[in-house]
Amino acid sequence: MKYPNGSNKVYNNKISTSNRGMTLESQLNQTNTYYLNNDIAVIYKKPTPITVNEVSYHSKKDVVITKAHYIVPSTTDYNGLYKGSYVDFEAKETRKEYFPLANIHQHQINHLEKIINNGGLSFIIVRFVIINETYLLPTNKLIKFINNNTRKSIPIAYFKQEGFLIKDGYLPNLDYLKIVDILKERKNEKIN
Repeated sequence: MKYPNGSNKVYNNKISTSNRGMTLESQLNQTNTYYLNNDIAVIYKKPTPITVNEVSYHSKKDVVITKAHYIVPSTTDYNGLYKGSYVDFEAKETRKEYFPLANIHQHQINHLEKIINNGGLSFIIVRFVIINETYLLPTNKLIKFINNNTRKSIPIAYFKQEGFLIKDGYLPNLDYLKIVDILKERKNEKIN
């Protein structure tokens, strides 16, 4: 387009790919804020427990932590309540066509298992960056894979077969509670 001052404006006709580039964590945080503001669920990101050992004072308002350590190993990323059920999950991103099991620690898996053993709902949410798809894998499917395979990673095909695709949306960004409803229904069918 020609402007009066002679400058040219070039428009980029590339199609926007909705939430590409946005990290999984920021999408989940926005989703959880939407759930909270609309009285749908109360789910929060858990803070990582650290002890600060050293700080650097650049100015009165600019203090930088230069040395810190973890107090205890963190359990999972998110927890809260939804329709009377306790929900607990870990969120991860991978740039590969598989999810490396080294990305989730044994104490986190044990924690997720304890949640389901005590009547809660637990799962992992994994974003496969290379294909821009996000899956929810229930803890029982995660444990089943670990117990029945010698692989050190879970292929994307397993997520497609045993997990649930979480579709990108506008509000909320990642409506994973639609899948939690399915998990709650299956849990109730087993009880009855």
